[in-house]
Amino acid sequence: MTVRQFTCRGITSNLCALLRDPCSRQGMARPSSDLAAFRELFSKAKHVAILTGAGVSAESGVPTFRGEGGYWRKWQAQDLATPEAFSRNPSRVWEFYHYRREVMLTKSPNPAHVAIAECEERLAKQGRRVAVITQNIDELHHRAGSKKVLELHGSLFKTRCMSCGHEAANHKSPICAALEGKGAPDPDTNDAQIPPLDLPRCEQGACNGLLRPAVVWFGETLDSNTLSRAEEELDRCDLCLVVGTSSIVYPAAMFAPQVAARGVPVAEFNMENTPATMRFKFHFHGPCGTTLPSALAPHEAEAH
Repeated sequence: MTVRQFTCRGITSNLCALLRDPCSRQGMARPSSDLAAFRELFSKAKHVAILTGAGVSAESGVPTFRGEGGYWRKWQAQDLATPEAFSRNPSRVWEFYHYRREVMLTKSPNPAHVAIAECEERLAKQGRRVAVITQNIDELHHRAGSKKVLELHGSLFKTRCMSCGHEAANHKSPICAALEGKGAPDPDTNDAQIPPLDLPRCEQGACNGLLRPAVVWFGETLDSNTLSRAEEELDRCDLCLVVGTSSIVYPAAMFAPQVAARGVPVAEFNMENTPATMRFKFHFHGPCGTTLPSALAPHEAEAH
């Protein structure tokens, strides 16, 4: 599996075309919704890879900023989550991310997050492995108790210095004094126009460089080390779950179809079909917080 060269805006790959081509799916059997059959495979799996997307976080009430109505003030995420937007107006971009950070502090992991974390802990005691590969930047998997989490797109609660490159966890609320009370999403709200020197600054030595959110913005390349570790998990897994993802954001959208192509069972848990659904062995329709806990509950065949 080779994906390191792709940016988060998209890729031009044979697989991308394959997923969009309805002719390529002709003759494929519809995925099964047989929970007992899935759980039989789950009970024997030694290495489970779980891919998660925005649908999981949405069930915790996290704004996705996607689709119709997905605006902060008059902008959509792709208008703000770019290096160019930050260069033009770091104050506005920091208001947007400050708002998202403050909202996240009011949210909690939902039953899907908890089911994944409990599954990881339980299976680890049996010498089995569960790894989470997430497109989400909200750290809800960590807060639910998951230990093996790869964050493809970074975290809202990490910062990176534009001068020295130092990256660090940052859970301050507010992240700086000038942003306190700022970031209201109402379209009539005026920009705070905070001077750059009053925005979050690097505290590494005497650097004092401007900090940015340590997330992957549109047009940026995903971290090569994180991608390598994700590839390793996917190459080794003998069962793959795709939970709450749209299967349209690349390169993550190609992961599960590639796993399925080598004969590994893939189960999709989602509110709707996706472009990749027909490539998977299982599809379970409904809220992830409802479908996932019963799927990952202890199986009678598990060692105690």
